[in-house]
Amino acid sequence: MLIKPLVLAVSLGVVCCLSLVQKVGAQDPAFTQFYANPLYLNPALAGTKKCPRVNLNHRNQWPALSGNFVTTSASYDQYVDAVSGGLGFYVLNDNAGRGTLNSFSINGIYSYQLSLSDKVQMVAGFQGSYFQRSLDWGSLTFGDMIDPRRGFIYDTQDTPRGGTVDNVDFSSGLVIFSETFYGGIAVHHLFEPNESLIVAEAPLERKYTIHAGATFKLNKDFQGESDASISPNILLQQQFGFQQINIGLYAKKGPLILGAWYRYEDSAILLGGVETDRFRVGYSYDLTTSRLTTQTAGSHELSFAMTFNCKTQKKKLKTINCPAF
Repeated sequence: MLIKPLVLAVSLGVVCCLSLVQKVGAQDPAFTQFYANPLYLNPALAGTKKCPRVNLNHRNQWPALSGNFVTTSASYDQYVDAVSGGLGFYVLNDNAGRGTLNSFSINGIYSYQLSLSDKVQMVAGFQGSYFQRSLDWGSLTFGDMIDPRRGFIYDTQDTPRGGTVDNVDFSSGLVIFSETFYGGIAVHHLFEPNESLIVAEAPLERKYTIHAGATFKLNKDFQGESDASISPNILLQQQFGFQQINIGLYAKKGPLILGAWYRYEDSAILLGGVETDRFRVGYSYDLTTSRLTTQTAGSHELSFAMTFNCKTQKKKLKTINCPAF
């Protein structure tokens, strides 16, 4: 599954074992409310709301473990007539093991929308990023620091490593949508930049994402309008041998949205949120179903978005009708 397998490393010092291999791979943080973080999901989604939009996301994964993961992101995007496309910007910070391993990135996006027919639109997006990784070697613990009776009282003889590394990165994505159906594919880390901290080579492995779904209105009136809908969705991701498969359903009635999901062989997910024309707020909880079971206390995720008024664009664009969470 696409869950960061670093808990034991940051709490027990298994990081030192990585120095025995020539190449290791990392994986990206994963958000349960992936549509609530559209720019992180797929660069092609930048500007698809037309008007200016701000998204804030916070995830606390496995809070019962000392090596939990806390991930926060903030994004802004809108369609801009001057460049005939969508512009987006987001920052992401991922903290693992209470500050032992920290990742930060700044990302800029451009997207362009093309009409394939009267009913079908296509959007292509390109993303450029700058990222920084840092490892606090002093917060790690090793076996040679342990006294059988008195615990951790010795200094390790292991050579300090870690520090900070930075690099640039590039990603791209494509989305095709109609009034009812939508689907997209994204490829992050196209050139697999090196992010080595303690070994000779540690590429940021390429990540592949496929997402698709549909929105069906219920109880339409004579004008074809409805305040109720259901939306089945699927998300597939793969990175460095880790796979994630999310299958679920959103149900909306007026401003209220409820959702239920299953992440294959990992967790059951419940989601609740409120969405209006101006703002959206949501909460989701991942109940761990893997062998970690109740030891993790699950995962908590919060999302917030605000959409602002904007002038009518010169180019007539259609907005994608996908879920908010």
